[in-house]
Amino acid sequence: MRRKLVVVAILLLCLGASLFAQESAENLGFSLDVVWLFIGAILVFIMQAGFALVETGLTRAKNATNITMKNVMDFCFGAIVYWALGWGFMYGTDLGGLIGTDQFFNGPMALDIETGNFYKSWFFQVVFAATAATIVSGAMAERTQFKSYLIYTCFISAFIYPISGHWVWGGGWLAELGFHDFAGSTVVHSVGGWAALMGAIVLGPRIGKYVKGADGHVTVKAFPGHNIPYAALGVLLLFFGWFGFNGASTGLATVGEGGIWSGLAIARVCVTTTLAAAAGAVSALIFSWIWFKKPDVSMTLNGLLAGLVGITAPCAVVSPGASIIIGLIAGVLVVLSVEFIDKVLKVDDPVGAVSVHCVCGIFGTLAVGIWGNAEADGVLGLLHGGGFAQLGKQIIGILAVGAWAAVVSLILFLIIKAITGLRVSAKEEMMGLDLSEHKSEAYAGFQIFTNM
Repeated sequence: MRRKLVVVAILLLCLGASLFAQESAENLGFSLDVVWLFIGAILVFIMQAGFALVETGLTRAKNATNITMKNVMDFCFGAIVYWALGWGFMYGTDLGGLIGTDQFFNGPMALDIETGNFYKSWFFQVVFAATAATIVSGAMAERTQFKSYLIYTCFISAFIYPISGHWVWGGGWLAELGFHDFAGSTVVHSVGGWAALMGAIVLGPRIGKYVKGADGHVTVKAFPGHNIPYAALGVLLLFFGWFGFNGASTGLATVGEGGIWSGLAIARVCVTTTLAAAAGAVSALIFSWIWFKKPDVSMTLNGLLAGLVGITAPCAVVSPGASIIIGLIAGVLVVLSVEFIDKVLKVDDPVGAVSVHCVCGIFGTLAVGIWGNAEADGVLGLLHGGGFAQLGKQIIGILAVGAWAAVVSLILFLIIKAITGLRVSAKEEMMGLDLSEHKSEAYAGFQIFTNM
């Protein structure tokens, strides 16, 4: 009898230990997922510093303080309005596949599993919202009123970005359609790029950028950036942050159930991201070298960013070889786009933001429908036997999100221009926005030339 009791006790202990171990493993896995998401969010946050350095470096010294201020404050204002409104529009209860309708001013004080999930998800998503807003800064640099910038960056973070984001990532109509944008070539970068294009058009070019001669010929004048090392460091910070941007979009660090939403996908995503960025820089270097007879630094840096933007949508569903092809094409595409927008369309984009984020964001989204090779996850591109089905879905998403971002941004900029003004005066522009807008020089004690 005693032996039976001992055996039963041992079995109960083993069963209890097994259940405890299983529960502990599940808790550990959940904790690892949370930590990975937070690490990814912190990496994406570092991209704010990257954008600030890129934009500052590629513009003139007399506007360095202004650009730095904009890149700091668009996150600070954006975080508050995204918490108040943007999150609800993006992830609230769906209404007809178009918009979220609740969870505004969310974030109860009690910390349980439900609210804890909200906190971790919000923290990861707010840095994406900030990225979409800060893209606009570069295209409108050196001639925008600071107060007007704060108004439209709030509107982008609270309304424009979240609503189209709901269509794709919030369970909206594009998600139901099967449109695939893993980390935001369209959701983040094209939205910011379209807003940047509309802003640059409404704002007009910088003084002296396009000079019309007596014969009617328009001369396009280059305004070289004042600090290329800043720009290069900014690009490298963006590259570094992109491993969180793409890698943490898996949402998991643990193995999970497999597929692109598994922790196993982190390795694939980081490999494809690295190769596409490297290929973008290489192709932009070679192409610009052939075209301009010299290896162009700014084009090469933008080529690296073009590769990153291009791989953001397909990073989890393409092979390493395909990612190199995507990067190579994006690197050439950004050089052609910068030249076309500047010299043909005569739209003044000081840092090439529209070319990098809008044009290459569109290309990256199309790349899903061409090179996508993840049949288990329902993404199979043209070159892998999927026909035009996925490509068609991608085109619909590009057109819908592009139309939304472009039209609403255009209306927003026209309203701001009519009510508060959008552009500084000619005198303030010539003086530089550091002094005219902030009464503060970035390089006090050094002689800053204020030529056009």
